Amino acid sequence: MEISIPNKHKDFFHNVYDVVRLIPKGRATSYGAIAKYLGSPKSSRMVGWAMNAAHQFSDVPAHRVVNRNGMLTGKMHFSSPNKMEELLRAENVHVKNDKIIDFKEVNWDPTAELEL
Repeated sequence: MEISIPNKHKDFFHNVYDVVRLIPKGRATSYGAIAKYLGSPKSSRMVGWAMNAAHQFSDVPAHRVVNRNGMLTGKMHFSSPNKMEELLRAENVHVKNDKIIDFKEVNWDPTAELEL
C-alpha cells in the first residue's frame, strides 16, 4: 500500500528520509534535531509525519528517530507494538519502559555530525 504525501510536503519528507538514512547503527536522533538540521526548527511534528509515512521505504531506519527525551513515541506505527524496540536492541541500543537508556550517549545530532 502506497501512502499519499501531499505535494507541498514531498520534498521535506524526502529530505527527512535522506537524513534518517545517515543515522549510524546503534545511534538515534530526535524529530527536533532533524527539523533543526533541515532549517525548520519548529517542524519536528512534520518530521514525525514523515516517519509515519517512512515504512513504505525499506531503507529508512525509522526506528532510530525518537522524541527529544529518547521516548519511542513512534512505536505504534510499526508492524507490532514491540518492533521499534526490537530493532533498536538488535543494534545494542538499550531500551527500558519505551525509552532509550542513556539517550545522551546514543544521540546522533545531524547538525554536529553532517556538513550543511
